[in-house]
Amino acid sequence: MAVAELELDAADGTGVRIGPAPGGPPLETAPQDGDGRRVFALVRLRGRPVGTVVGRVRAGDDPASVLAKQAADEIVVPDAPERPPAGEVPRATVVVATRERPAQLARALDSLLAQDHPDFEIVVVDNAPATGATRELVTSAYAGRGVRYAPEPVPGLAAAHNRGVAVATSDVLAFTDDDVIADPHWLTALTRPFGEDPRLACVTGLILPARLTTPAQVLLESHGGFAKGFAARRYDPAHPPADEPLFPFTAGRFGSGANMAFRAGPLKAVGGFDPATGTGTPAKGGDDLYAFVRLLAEGYPLHYTPDAIVWHHHREGWGDLCGQAYGYGAGLTACLTALLVRRPSLLPPLLARLPRGLAHARTMTAPRATDTAGRGGVPGAHGTYTYPWPRHLSRLERRGLLYGPLGYVRARFALRGASRPWEGR
Repeated sequence: MAVAELELDAADGTGVRIGPAPGGPPLETAPQDGDGRRVFALVRLRGRPVGTVVGRVRAGDDPASVLAKQAADEIVVPDAPERPPAGEVPRATVVVATRERPAQLARALDSLLAQDHPDFEIVVVDNAPATGATRELVTSAYAGRGVRYAPEPVPGLAAAHNRGVAVATSDVLAFTDDDVIADPHWLTALTRPFGEDPRLACVTGLILPARLTTPAQVLLESHGGFAKGFAARRYDPAHPPADEPLFPFTAGRFGSGANMAFRAGPLKAVGGFDPATGTGTPAKGGDDLYAFVRLLAEGYPLHYTPDAIVWHHHREGWGDLCGQAYGYGAGLTACLTALLVRRPSLLPPLLARLPRGLAHARTMTAPRATDTAGRGGVPGAHGTYTYPWPRHLSRLERRGLLYGPLGYVRARFALRGASRPWEGR
């Protein structure tokens, strides 16, 4: 299906308008069937995201009118004030970890250099490079444009992020991936809360699909994708949310690693990211979840803002989706294992939440029927657990949950004696 942005009331007075998602093909080129073309659209009101709709536009129909009517029927649209001026934000360092994907990296860097943030730098961390392609890209095509290159020989996303923490020159550190396109307002929206609340240690933002061109991409987004809703939310350990009985161990509800920012001081104080977690290690994932819970456990609040948007290029193939399903399960339990190893005092509250946690894991990973074509899924219905989820992927997630602690132990053993890159300086 096509992916689009639908503006209901543009601030410049042009009214309702629609266009393709950043970096996406024109809507008119989207495939059609007998009933027209399906469109997944981010709905904005004067630039602010308010929800998503999945609609069908038939031949001869105006896509903006059709989807605007559907948005009016399905979304309770709040009043969206004008955005505040971009000057009231702290200086930031954007860290992008990458490995042997120069074409994707260039696309991400181009979107980052187009940010409306007034003062930032970009650090590209080349994780366990096998070639000089990434170095060549950064030092030639982006020379003199505020992009720095930093190699990290230890494989793993957490190790790469820790290298970014070590070389950054800002007090606020934003992290994203090499397979995203950032909205021009992303960095301003992601860092502004730090200027408004000196207690904040972490801010996360909205992640949407850049393309939904394969069944695997649609299924991943239907399963929940990476979006965490369209309402800003504050998670404060001093006032635990009543609707989150597993707090703070429901780390996946707080955000994802492709769109997060931290205050450098608190992040370093808790040891940064655990290098035995994350993609590229035997643990398979969990580095972002570990950082979220670790800071919450120290009493720092976390803020989620849907105004900070990145568009993520989901993997296209079935094999990639299978690997992600297994990795999600493994990363979650690897994260919990890391938390108990690094902060044993979390064991009693974790045990107290264990029965509910197991029930939640069963619901989250339960298989659900697909349609007759094996596709199914409604992107945007995040957290409803009414989407199709094939039995094979369900089994992989559950196997990953069982493997996660072992994967973490293997990663810890491989890294024994290693220190964080900023330690001893």
